[in-house]
Amino acid sequence: MAVDPVDGRLHASAAFEGQGSCIAEARHLAADFLTGVRTEHGIAVSQQALELTQLVVSELVTNACKYAAGPLLLDLRIAGELVEIQVWDADPVLPVARAAEAGRVGQHGLEIVMAVAQAFEARREPVGKRITARIALTDDPGVTHNGRRH
Repeated sequence: MAVDPVDGRLHASAAFEGQGSCIAEARHLAADFLTGVRTEHGIAVSQQALELTQLVVSELVTNACKYAAGPLLLDLRIAGELVEIQVWDADPVLPVARAAEAGRVGQHGLEIVMAVAQAFEARREPVGKRITARIALTDDPGVTHNGRRH
């Protein structure tokens, strides 16, 4: 975990080769980051936020490994009362949530991410694309970073 010298926000980043083991490594990075945010910086992070962040990281990294050949980048940062999750990969094709199909098995990752995130964005970059999802740090939006109510 580090403090961004430009915007002063807490963040953690990692580059992965895109192999299957990177999914678990990315989940661990997310858990360690939010645990450190809570214990080292006193920022309120609910258990639900921790679990949802790991879920979103897992789904986004899985999609990058599955659909984009090559490396991927994961960036986590605290943005106000949210954790911002960004995954970059080299494939410029933007993901599209599929229409609901009663018998479909799998391929629900993007739907899950969009359902649990406060915000979701997919944009092309000069090379590849960047997917951003934001998760609330607390279950109670009235709780500030120091754990006090507004």
